[in-house]
Amino acid sequence: MNQSVKEGMLLWEPSKEFKKQSNMMKYLSWLKENRNLEFHDYPTLWQWSVTELELFWESLWEYFDIQSDSPYLRVLPERKMPGTKWFEGARLNYAEHIFRNRKGIGAAIISKSELRPMQTVTWVELEREVAAFAKGLSDSGVQAGDRVVAYLPNIPEAIIAFLACASIGAVWSSCSPDFGSPTVIDRFKQIEPKILLAVDGYRYGGKDFDRMDTVRDIQEAIPSLEKTVFLPYLSEQPMVEKLVDTVLWSDFVSAYRGADLPFMSVPFDHPLWVLYSSGTTGLPKAIVQGHGGILLEHLKQCSLHMDLKEGDRFFWFTTTGWMMWNIVVSGLLTGATVLLYDGSPGYPNLEVLWRFAEETKMTVFGTSASFLLSCMNEGMTPSQLQLEHLKVIGSTGSPLPPEGFLWVYQNIKKDLWLASVSGGTDICSAFVGGAPILPVHAGEIQCRELGAKVEAFDEEGHSLIDEVGELVLTEPLPSMPLFFWNDEGGARYQSSYFDLYPGIWRHGDWVKITARGSCQIYGRSDSTINRGGIRMGTSEIYSAVEGVDGILDSLVVDVSNEKGSSLLLLFVVLDEGKRYDRVLEEKVRERIRKNCSPRHVPDKIYRIDEVPRTLNGKKLEVPIKKILLGTPLEKAVNIGSISNTESLQPFLRLAKELNR
Repeated sequence: MNQSVKEGMLLWEPSKEFKKQSNMMKYLSWLKENRNLEFHDYPTLWQWSVTELELFWESLWEYFDIQSDSPYLRVLPERKMPGTKWFEGARLNYAEHIFRNRKGIGAAIISKSELRPMQTVTWVELEREVAAFAKGLSDSGVQAGDRVVAYLPNIPEAIIAFLACASIGAVWSSCSPDFGSPTVIDRFKQIEPKILLAVDGYRYGGKDFDRMDTVRDIQEAIPSLEKTVFLPYLSEQPMVEKLVDTVLWSDFVSAYRGADLPFMSVPFDHPLWVLYSSGTTGLPKAIVQGHGGILLEHLKQCSLHMDLKEGDRFFWFTTTGWMMWNIVVSGLLTGATVLLYDGSPGYPNLEVLWRFAEETKMTVFGTSASFLLSCMNEGMTPSQLQLEHLKVIGSTGSPLPPEGFLWVYQNIKKDLWLASVSGGTDICSAFVGGAPILPVHAGEIQCRELGAKVEAFDEEGHSLIDEVGELVLTEPLPSMPLFFWNDEGGARYQSSYFDLYPGIWRHGDWVKITARGSCQIYGRSDSTINRGGIRMGTSEIYSAVEGVDGILDSLVVDVSNEKGSSLLLLFVVLDEGKRYDRVLEEKVRERIRKNCSPRHVPDKIYRIDEVPRTLNGKKLEVPIKKILLGTPLEKAVNIGSISNTESLQPFLRLAKELNR
């Protein structure tokens, strides 16, 4: 670094021309012309959007020209959470709004993977393939409301299959092939799918990973499955005969080439997809989101906050197991071309995605803070490549520290909008993020997003400014979950978000809102493990670890450091007489890699004698995290609630080492 950086330092301001050309300014002009509303800055626009909630969302309905077969009765009958009803009476289809942007032989998708060269799917081809797949689903007995699950990588076929599901009102859900059998089954089995889409394996970091056994495991574990549509990806001739009720992808669609693409009109709150967000106990939450809520929220997100336009080339490094994949697909709503990459961001080296940006003439490069920090630590200078088309860097997954902001401007491009974003699978969008009309300050997220009444609460529910508090939403959003699958009576939904502050959504992040309206995220306030944007419950990791012969008990803690990256620590208790050595450690790592995901393999593993527990037997996850982050013992934990206080000593010693 040739310059030091301080938190809050001004690093970039949009030019007058950049502001003028932005979708945000076009929306402001529309409000003035059509609503006689004039806002001179973003803070006043945001304040109106969260105060006059009904007027704001109705304005987006009209601004984005939402097509509905029947008029809505009202925008919002009452602002209650949970249980909010949006645009009752409206009937629409998410996929129909994707294809109203079709542009003949223009590129809809450009993709590349470690197994495939660069490939372009035109809008004509996309519509043709979606129509054929939709017809195949219908002829297989899939009806509106039926679930279709996908064990697919981030390739065009995944988008094709999803849009086919959406077009006929079927409900989509996907997992990445790097998820192991138990993790996938715990998710898919809950929603009783009728059809499974799967590949035989994938390539990552130059290594091939066969997934035939996993596909068989899924088939055997989910009795509701009637058919598997199988896509050879790793091998041209996988052993399909080992699977049951399975048809090759090519055979599934071959009879339906030339079919028309229908769009089933469904209620505003008809389920579109199921995403998964893990708590610390029990099965992952099966989060159901609807056609209308996602359509409105993603048009707002992609158009106004990401400034995507026709002609843009939009990329976010993701897998099909992360909500950012869903955001990427919604880039098509704006008429932009979406870019997909399937493989390791570090193979053969960290230049691979920057080379991809150069080759595709990428305009928006979305990634994780950890990737940017890795590039910074490697001393990379992507500015040496031809990146003249690049106008936006998006960063999410974890907080990006000020040094990361400065590195972007010094080593990628000086005239670049860096949009740091934070949100959640739970709403499949951002709470806080970027705005093209605002400046960028080091280490800060530019704003609270339109329509999202984000506040920082203290323990008593008082709103804080310039202090760290719980991230809450005090007004509803259209993309909030409709419900959790198999959550009879909504008890789990209620306890997940509304138990701490009744009627107010508590998300589980620490946030600070500055006096000028910018934001900073300080990590999870609960103990869910978030690695590169993929959230997994500690219970899933414990299930993997404690299934290793010789491991009696375990504790996992994700410790964020001052540089914005994370350190995942695993503590294990051994069976009596068992020796801890490299062989055992590798077994633990491999078990997590296979059963959970490669992202959740711990950075360090420590042997301890006992896991700290409460008097009623619960593991002390959050208090131990606080201790390891440097919080004094008396503030981190109530000693009187612990059954084995001596067990805290190893963590107190480690905390001194970590916080030197």
